[in-house]
Amino acid sequence: MDVENTSRLHYGDILVIVAYFVIVIGVGILSSCRNRGTVGGYFLAGRSMHWIPIGASLFASNIGSGHFVGLAGSGAASGIGIAAFELNAIFILMILGWIFVPVYVAAGVFTMPEYLRKRFGGQRIRIYLAVLALILYVFTKISADLYSGAIFLTQALPELNLYVAVIILLVIAALFTIGGGLTAVIWTDFIQTIIMVIGAFILMVMSFIEIGGYERVIKEFFEAWPNTTKVHYGVKNDNYSYTKCGLPPTNSMHLIRSPEDPGLPWPGIMFGLTISSIWYWCSDQVIVQRALAAKNISNAKAGAILAGYLKFLPMFLIVFPGMISRILFPDRVACADPEVCFKVCGSRSGCTNIAYPTLVLELMPPGLRGLMLAVMMSALISSLTSIFNSSSTLFTMDIWRRIRKQASDVELMIVGRVCVLILVGVSIAWIPIVQNISELFHYIQGITSFLAPPVCAVYLLAVFWKRTNEVGAFWGLMVGLVTGLIRFAWEYSYSPTPCGETSDNPMPDILSKVHYLHFGCILFLIVTIVTIIISLLTKSIDDIHLVRLTFWNRFETGPRVDIDEAQIAQEEKEKQEALAAAPIVDYGSLPWYKKAGQWICGIEKMNQQQELTPEQKAALEAKQTSIYEGKTWRRVLNFNAILLMTVATFMWGFYA
Repeated sequence: MDVENTSRLHYGDILVIVAYFVIVIGVGILSSCRNRGTVGGYFLAGRSMHWIPIGASLFASNIGSGHFVGLAGSGAASGIGIAAFELNAIFILMILGWIFVPVYVAAGVFTMPEYLRKRFGGQRIRIYLAVLALILYVFTKISADLYSGAIFLTQALPELNLYVAVIILLVIAALFTIGGGLTAVIWTDFIQTIIMVIGAFILMVMSFIEIGGYERVIKEFFEAWPNTTKVHYGVKNDNYSYTKCGLPPTNSMHLIRSPEDPGLPWPGIMFGLTISSIWYWCSDQVIVQRALAAKNISNAKAGAILAGYLKFLPMFLIVFPGMISRILFPDRVACADPEVCFKVCGSRSGCTNIAYPTLVLELMPPGLRGLMLAVMMSALISSLTSIFNSSSTLFTMDIWRRIRKQASDVELMIVGRVCVLILVGVSIAWIPIVQNISELFHYIQGITSFLAPPVCAVYLLAVFWKRTNEVGAFWGLMVGLVTGLIRFAWEYSYSPTPCGETSDNPMPDILSKVHYLHFGCILFLIVTIVTIIISLLTKSIDDIHLVRLTFWNRFETGPRVDIDEAQIAQEEKEKQEALAAAPIVDYGSLPWYKKAGQWICGIEKMNQQQELTPEQKAALEAKQTSIYEGKTWRRVLNFNAILLMTVATFMWGFYA
């Protein structure tokens, strides 16, 4: 069997890729010229974005190259069940738009840890969450995108050095973020979303035509096994050992599966996945930052609705093509023999991750093949730019300001850029480790289920239960962190056992029989109980400190006294003193090289800003924290939200 990848790109493919980068980089440069020179402009796009780019950016920030490789690979391995993650997100996006964003906007915050500081006071929760988010970004999100991008590049360009290709992608992503901030990221996300959908749609149509239609996919998927599989539906061949390795599961066309299912048990999908999704969509900086960039609450909700409609697409654009790839290339995509798999894709645990790249390289003609490579690079860059921008925001606002309390806006802008460069360096250093990770999708979801439920519990309690206080929230997070890390370290101390083999050191039942999504439910309950008990046993927070900080009082108009008002006032005083002591520099009189450096850092307008009067500041703050909606817009948005969730419910029922 020929297991070597001999695919090469046509010159037409190269031209398409070059044209793509010219267009996207041009859009990024042009859009970066807006909202420059201020921290709010860099990190929140001046809160001036419309609902269409916000919805597209929400979708593109989530759908990276990891989804193209991971969703298609899981579709090839076990059918449509993996689409449950996408359909579940539709409901959570409505929770984001209708519950969490109004609270965040009314509170007037830049980052999620900043909200918890206003809600609880103190610094330890805010710093803990900022550090935790940075760790998750580097070791799950960036790692997953780099690994999946590496798989595609390895299949498409076997003559290209993997590390050189990944470094090039990282540098381009970093330049996008360093140069323009969130405005450039959102507008490039918008262009990349269009490219991803068009390219994936073309491949989907070609795939269904090649296989002969939807009904043929459903029929032939259950017959798609490699030649190395020694049993056909339980009929034992006397010449071979009895094994079910390489056979598609019998529930491949079901979204809702038995509680004992090893991959996607329905209690875990319904409850454990919802907990992780609320953390991701409603409290993760990468996602929420896009909604906070909306020019008003109606545009934020409309963006969430648009992203919800777009979440129907991955099932048909990615999962079904992954299943078709298994049907067309069973010996490669569905290989079951460890030795054969290693020759095909360099992994002994299976090669379903190459399902989408294989389909692209085998089915698409020159030019379109280059378009799809551009799509994958687009998805990778989109995710990386989102993560880099949000990570720099977290580090600058929540960590650096604690180290340098008198830091000026110029310093904060520079530190944000340097943070991106550091993340790029860490990501490059992590590449060799990421290459050795097997079961990437379950690895990411497992890490999320070990670390995210405590954060989800604290945010839900903070938004919905005013009796929650800082002591209860902090110790709830600590108990959850220790419990999650114990499960993580314990589980990954065991090596995975290949299909058909037995291990001398089997995993205990408490690990093997408690799915990571079920563990997420348990961890969520533990943290919720601990937080409630400790909050009830300690002093409550006065109502004057909670104005517009919970869902129930988001419309209040009275003044709010921050819990750390004295400390915040002192920090603001020190900041103003530092600004007053700083020399005023005429930007026009600077040498050309200094002008260029300040333009790259987006601070060429810092010294030209007009000082606002107290009345102007109050008016600007009132506008940015307003959650007022017109009656017509509110009705239109509510109708669309109900319609969207109705269609999603129908999809769940149809494929249940």
